[in-house]
Amino acid sequence: MNGMMDAAVLTGARAMRVEQVPVPEPGIGELRVRLEGCGVCGSNVEPWEGQPWSSYPGEPGGLGHEGWGVVDAVGAGVADFAVGDRVATLAGHSFAQFDLARADMAVKLPATLAGMAVPGEPLGCVMNIFRRADIQAGQTVAIIGIGFLGALLTRLCTDAGARVIAISRRPFSLDLARQYGAAEAIPMDDHHAIIARVNGLTGDAGCERVIECVGKQWPLDLAGELVGFGGRLVVAGYHQDGPRQVNMQAWNWKGIDVVNAHERDPAVQMRGLREAVAAVASGRIDPAPLYTHRYPLDRLGEALDAARDRPDGFLKALVTF
Repeated sequence: MNGMMDAAVLTGARAMRVEQVPVPEPGIGELRVRLEGCGVCGSNVEPWEGQPWSSYPGEPGGLGHEGWGVVDAVGAGVADFAVGDRVATLAGHSFAQFDLARADMAVKLPATLAGMAVPGEPLGCVMNIFRRADIQAGQTVAIIGIGFLGALLTRLCTDAGARVIAISRRPFSLDLARQYGAAEAIPMDDHHAIIARVNGLTGDAGCERVIECVGKQWPLDLAGELVGFGGRLVVAGYHQDGPRQVNMQAWNWKGIDVVNAHERDPAVQMRGLREAVAAVASGRIDPAPLYTHRYPLDRLGEALDAARDRPDGFLKALVTF
């Protein structure tokens, strides 16, 4: 290490370049992590495409918040981590060879996960969404959108004793939902046909729980139609590309609970991350088959395009070092 590192910099809409920047030094209470990889999140797509409120250039390594790697330096006041510890972090500049993380925003990875990719942030999201959904045995749960989140939530809900109805656009993802335990798989192609199919499966009662994992208007509309009286609609999709409209008349009439399952409290985020590491280590969830595409840092733009376009067979992209 010569004091410099490679870091991806978003220089404009659909413009990314790798620059040489100084390796950061950990401050008080911080870890420096030599990254093994970083997941590509759906939330990266909007700034990549160029939201009206985006500003350029971005910070080196910015957008990358799903990193994992090995601690290579610790700042003053850090007692629970040492150089050589393998960790998953909640940090924000991980599209780079090194990132800094607060020590209280990192989790040690057990030896059983040696060599495995562990993008901690989305795995923690899965656990937090599942907790907020409050799934009970015997319930019927519709999951709209079977990607990384939807597949793992299918497994958790099924193991909790719920009957999962998976609804997704791609035949590939419907097959995956069945592999992860879905009792029913419905193509997301015709709004009214889906409603009729779910009504048939539930005796017109609707679903006790509906988890929307897409982040677009139509799936949110569909979710509101599928949830039954007194049920719970869980918004897990990332709705950040503009306002949404909802059928408040129907939501109000049904008396449903609406949960936006995006945690912003760092303590809750860390609870999810710790639960996720334990769940992967124990085999409760198996995300490995969902990491379908890997890219080097200098092909991050291709990874972002894949996250946007979701070609057949795509679920989750990782940038690896």
